[in-house]
Amino acid sequence: MTLSEMDDYPIHQIAEVVRHVGTSDRNFYDRYYFNCHGDMRGDGPDPWLIVGLGVYPNLGVVDGFAVVRRGDDHIVVRASKALGDNRNDLSIGPLKVQVLAGLQRLRVSLEPGHGDVSFDLVFDAEGPAQLEPRHFQRQLERVTFDTMRFVQTGTWTGALSVDGVDYDVQPDAWRGNRDRSWGVRPVGEAEPAGRRAAESDAASFFWIYSVMRFDEYAIVVIVQELRTGERIMGDARRVWNDISREPEWLGRVEHDIEFVSGTREPSGATLRFVKPDGSASNVRCEPRVANYIGFGTGYGLEQDWRHGMWQGDEKVEAVRNRISELDPTMKMFCPVDHYSTFTYTDGADVASGDGLFEFAVIGPHDQYGFPDYLATAP
Repeated sequence: MTLSEMDDYPIHQIAEVVRHVGTSDRNFYDRYYFNCHGDMRGDGPDPWLIVGLGVYPNLGVVDGFAVVRRGDDHIVVRASKALGDNRNDLSIGPLKVQVLAGLQRLRVSLEPGHGDVSFDLVFDAEGPAQLEPRHFQRQLERVTFDTMRFVQTGTWTGALSVDGVDYDVQPDAWRGNRDRSWGVRPVGEAEPAGRRAAESDAASFFWIYSVMRFDEYAIVVIVQELRTGERIMGDARRVWNDISREPEWLGRVEHDIEFVSGTREPSGATLRFVKPDGSASNVRCEPRVANYIGFGTGYGLEQDWRHGMWQGDEKVEAVRNRISELDPTMKMFCPVDHYSTFTYTDGADVASGDGLFEFAVIGPHDQYGFPDYLATAP
């Protein structure tokens, strides 16, 4: 057992040093997510950057990735190393996350020379961190999800280089959101499917995670459903930039997704927020640019690189694909992060914004007529 400087603070939750978590579940994780974009409503191939870094205490691994969608290019740099005693060391070779001011300012960087993307960026929150509902799911008696997460919108400052093109990232034009999540969810090397392989409905996964940025507030929407539409979780909140205003519950989420023919990719979506008194507001989502974050980053599509998977003491790789050449079937087996524009309507009030629309419908789903894993929209 090794002590760290964090053990000198009164922050322990269990009778262990800080670096030991309160469960022996192999799937415990603790991770960061960031996205960064300019205004991509024009026709230019502006970069849609997503960065993640995760710590997996019971697997002894820390890993991370940066993935950029620019035009038809899907560019990834990924890194993994053995987890040491110091949990404040959030660097993996050239990739690094630094907390400059908790819940307010963070720095993410990727040194040049390790692929076709590099950056040194600072995120400044423009509103409070919003704690989301606890995500809990039990499948065939086993707890598969038990996580907490908070989210923030903000602006970016710094430098970004993609394929030799340098971008001067300034907060008046570059925005995004970031989240922190921790708990239990499937990570690491694939486990034997066992009985789950024979009960496909138990593994069906319908997911909407949207973070919409407007001038005075953000709207955060989460929906997870089973095949039948039964909710595992669902929430919609308006989070005001003015921290003196409490977040506002918008109502139960109803969704109407339009699909690109022959796929499960959304061409548009309408989300309605219905309150018990029957009053409702709605948001129209127009996906603009898709970042297929499942490819090359560790979300499970490739069996040789998964989040938390042991890659040795340290390993850094660059991966590059053409979006037009990605396997269309594999696209259906992971959430996709869409840069999107939004129109929110509440009575006579109408507001326009942009941000993240993360979406997946994996496996059967009755509302949209998918009887199995490979069915697509007509």
